[in-house]
Amino acid sequence: MTTLYGITNCDTVKKARAWLTEHAVDYRFHDFKKEGVPEKALDQWLRAPGWEALVNRRGTTWRRLDDTTRDGIVDAASARAALLANPSLIKRPVVEWSGAADATTGFDPTDWQQRVS
Repeated sequence: MTTLYGITNCDTVKKARAWLTEHAVDYRFHDFKKEGVPEKALDQWLRAPGWEALVNRRGTTWRRLDDTTRDGIVDAASARAALLANPSLIKRPVVEWSGAADATTGFDPTDWQQRVS
């Protein structure tokens, strides 16, 4: 089963969920706000796609962090701590594809189409 992780009110997550439904992809939605960040899954995501891909440096959560916190995110360990403390800092959506060993971040219809074909 494919699992889509994100936040319900995120526009990108809404687009991603609509795309999955339109393409008849069975998936489970995991809401970071309601269910938290699954630490075991986060540890896997930190390896692939990697901590750099997970940290959303374009969002409002990033801009709200103080300079010391932002400057302190320099590796997987520091990113892990920041992402657990600030789930909205995770680039959304994160998708664990059924049968795939890796996860993806963000919404990329072209990549997604290849994954579900």
